[in-house]
Amino acid sequence: MMQNHIRPAKPEDAGRIAEIEIFNYRLQFYPIFKNDAFYFEELQVLPAAETLRNDPVRLAQTFVYDDGVVKGFVRMDGTRVEKLFVEPVLQGQGIGSTLLAFAVQTCGANRLWALEKNTRAIAFYQRHGFVLTGNKEPEDDTEEFLVEMARPKE
Repeated sequence: MMQNHIRPAKPEDAGRIAEIEIFNYRLQFYPIFKNDAFYFEELQVLPAAETLRNDPVRLAQTFVYDDGVVKGFVRMDGTRVEKLFVEPVLQGQGIGSTLLAFAVQTCGANRLWALEKNTRAIAFYQRHGFVLTGNKEPEDDTEEFLVEMARPKE
């Protein structure tokens, strides 16, 4: 079972987590926001890894998919999925689905916010039982919106 590949993040995972997150940000969000200064100057793997490594709370909220190599992660904030990313070249292999199922079953994940224009992510969450709630909020300092998704109560 693939869920046995999921474990709590450790400080030594911080570099891989930062790398996965930043590469996904560049691939998924740069085409929407086109902000060179943020995506290629401010967003850097080494400082992001160092920040995470020194943040025991965020590390404790992060779970990695590790089958010998860290291939993805999910970060929770209570029952809200804060982030879920899979190494871009490994997407489509069930890693994200496994991470989300873990978050739902183990952490009680029942809501999240997704970028409205990230239709691929919205479709992924819909396939896993999340529905759009109708709630929207502006993404900080942009013209874009985040949409809330939730799992209906059973």
